[in-house]
Amino acid sequence: MATTEVILRTKIDNLGAEADVVKVKAGFARNFLIPQGKAFEATEANLAHTEELRKARAEREAAELSTAQATAAKIKKTKLTFALEVGQGGKAFGSVTSIDIHKKLEAAGIVIERKALQLSSPIKTSGVTKVEVKLLADVTATLTVTVETPAF
Repeated sequence: MATTEVILRTKIDNLGAEADVVKVKAGFARNFLIPQGKAFEATEANLAHTEELRKARAEREAAELSTAQATAAKIKKTKLTFALEVGQGGKAFGSVTSIDIHKKLEAAGIVIERKALQLSSPIKTSGVTKVEVKLLADVTATLTVTVETPAF
């Protein structure tokens, strides 16, 4: 397969960020990246303009980092409480899922992506559970989730 080098204009998942020079298949560059304005060919003239893209990338990453750190501080202070009904033998009816946690966080004014919640399985027991929230590759926060069972 023929490959070509392109300079990315925007961040593309699993490929790179602004100003990165990456090798991709020629058809992918010709049919998708270049027509969509997401990249341009890596010619000598275009390589000279990558410094502007690097500055924009640095500014964007700094803004994302400060926003993520502020959000992490809010998450660490937040304690969510859920109520689950329990039948005979202590078995819970229902569970607390990442969707439930995400909705309560949005109601509290904390907006994150639901994929950031690192919940391996739904919470089906009462008590306190620590849920890790991964905002960026190097910014994580721990959210305290309490599941209570109402007394009869």
